[in-house]
Amino acid sequence: MQHFEQSMYKLILETSTNLPADVREAIQAAREQEDEGTRSALSLSTIADNIHMAETNVSPICQDTGMPTFIVHCPVGANQIVMKKQILAAVAQATKDSKLRPNSVDSLTGANSGDNLGPGTPVIHFEQWEQDDVEVKLILKGGGCENKNIQYSLPMELEGLGKAGRDLDGIRKCVMHSVYQAQGQGCSAGFIGVGIGGDRTTGYELAKHQLFRHADDVNPNEDLRKLEEYVMEHANQLGIGTMGFGGQVSLLGCKVGVMNRLPASFFVSVAYNCWAFRRQGVLLDANSGEIKEWVYRTGDTLPMTKNEQPEAAVASERREVVLQTPISEEQIRSLHVGDVVIINGTMHTGRDALHHHLMNHDAPVDLNGAAIYHCGPVMSKDESGEWHVRAAGPTTSIREEPYQGHIIKKFGIRAVIGKGGMGAKTLAALQEHGAVYLNAIGGAAQYYAECFKKVEGVDHMEFGIPEAMWHLQTEGFAAIVTMDSHGNSLHAEVEKDSFAKLSQFKEPVFV
Repeated sequence: MQHFEQSMYKLILETSTNLPADVREAIQAAREQEDEGTRSALSLSTIADNIHMAETNVSPICQDTGMPTFIVHCPVGANQIVMKKQILAAVAQATKDSKLRPNSVDSLTGANSGDNLGPGTPVIHFEQWEQDDVEVKLILKGGGCENKNIQYSLPMELEGLGKAGRDLDGIRKCVMHSVYQAQGQGCSAGFIGVGIGGDRTTGYELAKHQLFRHADDVNPNEDLRKLEEYVMEHANQLGIGTMGFGGQVSLLGCKVGVMNRLPASFFVSVAYNCWAFRRQGVLLDANSGEIKEWVYRTGDTLPMTKNEQPEAAVASERREVVLQTPISEEQIRSLHVGDVVIINGTMHTGRDALHHHLMNHDAPVDLNGAAIYHCGPVMSKDESGEWHVRAAGPTTSIREEPYQGHIIKKFGIRAVIGKGGMGAKTLAALQEHGAVYLNAIGGAAQYYAECFKKVEGVDHMEFGIPEAMWHLQTEGFAAIVTMDSHGNSLHAEVEKDSFAKLSQFKEPVFV
């Protein structure tokens, strides 16, 4: 199989940079359902543009290229040891070429391996089958949506839904709750895979396997088909919308599988995946390793259409404010939830490692009046040694909740940018110290990368590229005020409203 390693590289490249057609169709359908001019409609338009840009630039759709997970079906006699070595080599090369972000981190020291290789990464599952060809499927599932996976042990009480028993209706309640609890933090609108039964480990594995199904397939199990259809109809009545901004579409796909279980256990496991649903597969010649066909229709067969809304009509329903860093408190106090902010000037990235560090150390640069961006970018260095931003969408902000209020107070930060919103502690700090939270569009890594015109410098590279503090010359970076300095939070409002709607689905349906 002399071409196997190159075929694996092509699979990684295609998966990272080009959404398959069935995913594009689901996103396009969501755009058609959203009301024109709303925050969700504008976000879906940005998402569509980002998909097109990633395909054109052959760059990652989302900067979080996740945990590469391969499922390999091979005939009896295939050399799995050699195939594994070549998959690892392809992953390392794709990381070097900035098609994957270095995401493999030592769980004890926090050290980044730099090549996506290490104990447990990437994940590779081998299974034999009674066919002559080799099939390899790959999913790139980012950390933000991985953190919204959830597992239920029935029977149990669910907030807003009451008792969920060990039956199909109890499963229904779990799945509805899983969409509610994700809110916008998993980059909604998303896809979910549901695993019924098994143990805690195999249940999650079954759930993730459902994500490899085609978005438009039909479940052969009649009960599960009805459940999938129910969830798709009613989860989209929760009003969570794209990025948790509120809207008509909160879920793009639901696939459910079932396996046997022990009498004492009844698990319902849900694997949540963001709109940037990056999974692809190839069928290979078992002798040469060359690609014979793609498992999913490739994305370039369905271009994302441009938003047809007149820009003037959209703009009339929103207030747009341009800010130059450093930003004053007076400028921040004039902002309110719903305003669109355009940022120019220097912006600084900062994620988990940096926030933890800044709690007890000085910042390497003056952050008074600064904008800090929750982002772990994909970066590359040219022959002259200059860094370039290749992908730079926001990461989930709630992870910084233990630190953010203190960091705002300590350094005088005026704008915090991320996705999914933050909690009560940060909201209080925004109000007390005159700062604002701006929600960028999760997964729109190419769209935002174009806003960074130059890398002015970098600090704390010892944390690894995603966690380092990058100082970026910024132009035209757009985000929406979702938490202002007056105590208002769009995220809290949407969660409260969606909880009220969730409670409407308390009564039994499948009896």
